[in-house]
Amino acid sequence: MLALDKKDTTLFLIVLAAVIFAPFLLNPFPEGSELAQFNAGYPDLLQRFLIFGIFAIGFNILFGLTGYLSFGHAAFLGVGSYAGVWMMKLLTMNVVPAILMSIVFAGLFSLLVGYISLRRSGIYFSILTLAFAQMSFALAYSVLTPITNGETGLQLALDDPRVLGVSQVNGSIPPTNLFGLPMRESFELTMGGWVFTFNAGYYLCAVFMMVAFYLAIRIFRSPFGMMLRAVKSNQQRMNYTGLNSRPYTLAAFVISGMYAGLAGGLMVAMDPLAGAERMQWTASGEVVLMTILGGAGTLIGPVLGAGFIKYFENIFSKINDNILHQWFAFLPDGLEDALVFVIHPFIGKGWHLTLGIMFMLIVIFLPGGIVEGFRRLAQIGRRGTGGGKKSADAVPAPAE
Repeated sequence: MLALDKKDTTLFLIVLAAVIFAPFLLNPFPEGSELAQFNAGYPDLLQRFLIFGIFAIGFNILFGLTGYLSFGHAAFLGVGSYAGVWMMKLLTMNVVPAILMSIVFAGLFSLLVGYISLRRSGIYFSILTLAFAQMSFALAYSVLTPITNGETGLQLALDDPRVLGVSQVNGSIPPTNLFGLPMRESFELTMGGWVFTFNAGYYLCAVFMMVAFYLAIRIFRSPFGMMLRAVKSNQQRMNYTGLNSRPYTLAAFVISGMYAGLAGGLMVAMDPLAGAERMQWTASGEVVLMTILGGAGTLIGPVLGAGFIKYFENIFSKINDNILHQWFAFLPDGLEDALVFVIHPFIGKGWHLTLGIMFMLIVIFLPGGIVEGFRRLAQIGRRGTGGGKKSADAVPAPAE
């Protein structure tokens, strides 16, 4: 199927099914119940799952395959966002030109950054990419204010020309759309107390997510992907054989940057606003966390890591002391107050502390990320059913 082997086809179909049915699967609790706050099936959050999943998949092509750790990928996300908003201001509110230009501009900028940064490797490469990202942030925040609108952020206005579309609809800015279909258009279906939402913007992101995931599989399984793995394994030995590794690493860097630009363009398609904060080093660090948490160098790992971080960011940031008191109301007052006091620093604005602890635990006990955790569980399951046992003939003799 789609020129994929059986294993990759199965993985692709699993991801496809998860993406299609996510609005239903992530709303397991009825609305109005105490556990409804753990639902994650609403459009804005689902779109972030997919957009940051694309961002992490692209980063994994660079970091997971070549081993080059970039701390500046947020710059390409920001460039893609600015390019997308400018397309909507000058051309049309149709999201297709905005997304295409986001990919093109991010690719061109990543070509420039990669050409310079890849002259070095290791920590020096990482510092160079971080420097480029911070310079981009500073330029967007102050020097390039006529283009980026500085700290306010680039927004749409009623007097924008939009040469291929209308500037106003009933005195207001027209919504982003896909050939007339508004991106924020939602259709709700209620069944037995559960509310299922079908959102046009989510399924547009889903299409791009699956295309991005498919291309990542093809890259991983291609001779080009094998060359990138050789770079990660031993670049110096590869160079000694007469192969020039730099064109391969530069191509991986540009592809990764274009993935980031696609994510930035989809952000604009969902919410036509671009700000300099998308270029900050913290945004670059977030995609690094997503990839490592999920499993660097694996196909599904970055997607799992992005969903993991965005889900818990949403859940832990919403929990407050009042909710904790409701949960522990059955306890004696003294014990209830003590538990709320202990948990308070890990929720609300302090959710980063919870994320940091989770990250440390996964790195210490599951160096391969969430994917390694699933593999261990699968091995335990096979042992429990006897599938993991080997015959005596299969056991190698001890070395002399």
